[in-house]
Amino acid sequence: MAITRRDFLKISSATGAGVFLGVFDLKPIVAYAQANPPVWIAQANNICPFCGVGCGLIVGSNTLGQITYVQGDPDNPINQGSLCPKGHDAGELQHIEGFVRPAGIPYMATNGQYKATDSQRITKPLKRGPGATNWTIIDWDTAITEIAGLLKTYRDADLIATGAGYRLESVASIGSAKVSNEEDYLFTKLMRSLGIVYHEHCART
Repeated sequence: MAITRRDFLKISSATGAGVFLGVFDLKPIVAYAQANPPVWIAQANNICPFCGVGCGLIVGSNTLGQITYVQGDPDNPINQGSLCPKGHDAGELQHIEGFVRPAGIPYMATNGQYKATDSQRITKPLKRGPGATNWTIIDWDTAITEIAGLLKTYRDADLIATGAGYRLESVASIGSAKVSNEEDYLFTKLMRSLGIVYHEHCART
């Protein structure tokens, strides 16, 4: 469903007014949060790995050494305790089990301990073909080969020759906030060498 900026502002305003006036009852959410607080026995200061800003984190861990709590470091001069949504989810980076968590299983137990089988991270490529409704797991060689083939197909068909060089306007690229400056430089060089002009980066909120 398409939503316009005006519709978004209307919905946001109505929701905010409803919360302020007590139309929407937030007590169940508050009760759940109070009954399931994060549990940690140790804290450490760290730097958020998601982008180049370098926000400070306070990371809490349980008896198994698993991250159960992440908050902004108020003593860090860069973020002064604030975090973007990606920074708040930085604790999820440790959970790599190689499979998707089955539906209906809570991610955190009521005692605040993570389960080893609760990973929501995906470590293998997923493919959803044209018109398909489900994702299928494929291996990396297959994914890379198919992507390279599609890129060649579009480049052969749509490459535009100009006085300043070549342009490929039917393909866009987006970089990762997890790469270093050097990796991003190489990625940009690759995209430019292919003629791709729509080159964006996701290190933003």
